[in-house]
Amino acid sequence: QVQFVESGGGLVQPGGSLRLSCAASGFSLEYYAVYWVRQAPGKEREGISCITKGDGRPLYTDSVKGRFTISRDSAQNTVYLQMNSLKPEDTGVYYCAPVVGGDCSTLFDVPWEYDYWGQGTQVTVSS
Repeated sequence: QVQFVESGGGLVQPGGSLRLSCAASGFSLEYYAVYWVRQAPGKEREGISCITKGDGRPLYTDSVKGRFTISRDSAQNTVYLQMNSLKPEDTGVYYCAPVVGGDCSTLFDVPWEYDYWGQGTQVTVSS
């Protein structure tokens, strides 16, 4: 069965950290560009980070650059998003989105369109 599942969200204070996971089964993430997409309350979905297929080059939007780190563990077939120095404006539902053969070229599209959304994981940054 082909599926991917996001996890790792939660409630955290400003300045705190979380690590999100996107675990896949039935296919190898190594052959996909994997995006992390965020939907803040009342806003459209926006891409925030992506890791390219193969060489695993990371890309970030300015809103998260320097605070978030995307990585891939091929042995675990999982892509992670390490989120540090979290801010209240990081609050939202976070989705991962594997795109076969993708090159992360759509990272900056708003709204970010995709046909295979998972359930996402809620991140709430609040004191």
